[in-house]
Amino acid sequence: MRTAQINRKTGETDISLILNVDGTGKSKVATGCGFLDHMLTLFARHGRFDLTVQCKGDTWVDDHHTVEDVAICLGDALAKALGDLRGVTRYGSMLLPMDEALILTAVDLSGRGMLCCEMNIPTEKVGTFDTQLAQEFLLALTRRGNFTLHVRQLAGCNSHHIIEGMFKSLARSLRQAVALDPTAAGEIPSTKGVL
Repeated sequence: MRTAQINRKTGETDISLILNVDGTGKSKVATGCGFLDHMLTLFARHGRFDLTVQCKGDTWVDDHHTVEDVAICLGDALAKALGDLRGVTRYGSMLLPMDEALILTAVDLSGRGMLCCEMNIPTEKVGTFDTQLAQEFLLALTRRGNFTLHVRQLAGCNSHHIIEGMFKSLARSLRQAVALDPTAAGEIPSTKGVL
């Protein structure tokens, strides 16, 4: 089973995270940021990842440190759980409708952390959540998870739907990419022999 546990403590956050990429979509998430909790729960369910996250962060300052540091831990856990990427499908993509929002994501478990993101979130906040933190989450996740992610917002005028669609689409794309390819068991999916 491909699992990882990450513990990370800084002057701003104290995080414990457990990820099972071969899970069933169960989650137990408590970050102190309600909107992030909801998005991570959706991420786990739609990716069929088992995810446990406990975070104590300086949310009295703002949610930035919590959002970024949770993404760092999730990226570290993903990279650790997948190891040398032997046998994975490597690529995944999803075009996901979320009411009026339409989000395209594409993932390459390339070993190179890169984010290409074209989103136009119309409001600065969803509830108390700063919507600009959605992209900060993705940036930290891809850098630490060592994968390439393209995100395109093709339609949408509701900030909540856009961000929710992004998390669901990302989860579905990752689910495809991390899946074990039965025709390539034990192989590294690269002509270089390493990712």
